[in-house]
Amino acid sequence: MRWYRANSRTGLLTKKGRSPLRPQRKTKALTLIEALIAISILSIVATMVWSGFSQTTRNKRIVERSIDRQHVIASALERMARELSMAFVSVHLNDNPTLQTVRTAFVGTDRGARDRIDFTSFSHQRLYRNAHESEQNELSYFVMRHPEDTSQNILARREQNRIDEDPERGGRVELLVEGVESLELSYFDPLSNLWVNSWDTTQTTGQPNRLPAQVKILLTVTEPTAREDRERTRTYGTRAVLPMVHALNHAVYQ
Repeated sequence: MRWYRANSRTGLLTKKGRSPLRPQRKTKALTLIEALIAISILSIVATMVWSGFSQTTRNKRIVERSIDRQHVIASALERMARELSMAFVSVHLNDNPTLQTVRTAFVGTDRGARDRIDFTSFSHQRLYRNAHESEQNELSYFVMRHPEDTSQNILARREQNRIDEDPERGGRVELLVEGVESLELSYFDPLSNLWVNSWDTTQTTGQPNRLPAQVKILLTVTEPTAREDRERTRTYGTRAVLPMVHALNHAVYQ
């Protein structure tokens, strides 16, 4: 026969010697091996998460550098094409060489992988009010050594706000694109319908008093890759259309 007693607070019948409010449970602690296994699994998961996060951050940095690089190159090529489209030459020149203070020109020099172009254009923009300047200027594009890092070349732009007797010197030089491998320019001759590698309006044996119909620009630069310690080369190109292929001659136009 089993004996039961009534609980004074709940009124329930329970076995003698046991309380319904304090159930007996068996507890088991982790062993040292189980703890080490759990820590090892946690370390592996944390390492995998950190590796994925690091790779994502590295890829993001490379993509951002590539986008910034392409933006700089595209802006430089667009600027070159826009300013070349406003190039001009004029036949008006003082007969006395000692009085020739203004001389327009369009000179494209073939230098292999480092071509140079010097020309006069209507692309100058006045930045200050009442500045004693016009829209005419001298421009040059060429490849030179970086002034601070001599291990790489840069695409440089020279501008002089006023046209003088020497269209290839003077003014200030600014940096456009770093890490340039080559700059190749070619010119479309509207008379022969051929592309030529040089152009010179200052020589009688060249192309006096006329400009090419188009200028093709090929710029080869270095770009970052997935591995930050390596780079690759890529060539970008564009064309500039020159509307004023004939020299300005007011005596004829009047």
